[in-house]
Order: sequence, then structure tokens, then C-alpha cells
Amino acid sequence: METIKKLQWRYATKKFNASKKLSEDKLSLLKQAFNLTATSFGLQTIKLLVVEDKLLRASLVEHSYFQKQVLEASHLLVICIQKDIEKKDVEAYYDNIQDIRRTSNEILDPYKDDLIKMMASMSVSERQQWSTNQAYIALGNLMTVCAIEGIDSCPMEGFIPAKYDSILNLEEKGLKSVLLLPIGYRADDDIFADFKKVRKPIAQAVIEL
Repeated sequence: METIKKLQWRYATKKFNASKKLSEDKLSLLKQAFNLTATSFGLQTIKLLVVEDKLLRASLVEHSYFQKQVLEASHLLVICIQKDIEKKDVEAYYDNIQDIRRTSNEILDPYKDDLIKMMASMSVSERQQWSTNQAYIALGNLMTVCAIEGIDSCPMEGFIPAKYDSILNLEEKGLKSVLLLPIGYRADDDIFADFKKVRKPIAQAVIEL
């Protein structure tokens, strides 16, 4: 029940306490949680950009439809996808498996070849959508970890990715921004913090067979 209480405590924070910062320990925990997020095949075609610089974030507000959480939060997390998935990405993934688990090529090669063929069968836009699906898994994971750790957050799709990509120099990193998650601590006068959650009854949300 403690987990449920934490999830009930969580809400999409509309106003952050701009003077209250996350500790390095909390930031480290969230970075590790992101890296431990489940992804399809474990391929990890997503990256997390942690933006603390206030001037940089101030320049992003107008491209976030003037949502002040981008600036007022302790940090802004930008979840990105690779612009494309290449054969070398799959090969690097299986090299990592071999290094960590000492699994033989005889066992790994068929799986590697199948994944290379699968990615090659998709268009660039399909590969990007595939990666975007993984980004949403990471967002949900981060939001849950934030709630458990007493960190406020606000998931955001409302921003202009092309502007973010330009300002944050994501193009040269081979990345595209897809989701935002300002994190920090709620302001005492954020009225939304006290609103009751509006959810369907469990019986309407869950089907048991």
C-alpha cells in the first residue's frame, strides 16, 4: 500500500519551487533508473539529456508553449531517440552482451542476424517510431521512480522538437527529442497539488478473464 500512496501523491506538477534543487544522489538514482528501463530487445535506442543550465532552459520556454515548469524545475530531462538505427548499433549491442555475459557467438549470431534483418526491413520513420515507443516506457519508469523517491515531475509532450533539437545541438549527436520531464519539488502554492485524482473505478479500468 505504500507504493499506492506514493502514486496517489504524484501529480503533473504545474508549479515548481525554483529554489529547491535535487541532490546529486537523487540525480544519479534517476540516471540509473533510466538506464535500467526495459526496452525492446534491450537495444536502448534512447538517450537521456539532463539540462540544469538556467539560461539554456530559459531559451526553451517559448518553444515549450510557455510552460514555466521547463525553467522552474530543478532539472529538465529530455528523452531522445536515435535518428536512425544502423547495423553497427545492433552489432555493438551483441558485443556488449558477449563482454558482460561471455555468451558465445554461436549462440548470439542467429539472434543478432534476425535483429539486423528486422531493422533493415523498416523505413527510417518506422525505426524512429519504434524508438519513440521505447521512450514512453522510459518516461513511465522515471515518473514512477520519481514518485517513490518523493520527487515531483511533469510529463510533457507539448513542445516543438525541431527547436529543441537545434538549441540543444541534438542533430550533431544523431538524436531527436521526443518527450520532456521537468523534475524537482512542488511549490507550496501550487493549487493542483491538493486536487483529488480523477480516475475510473478499478472495475472499469481493469478487465479480468
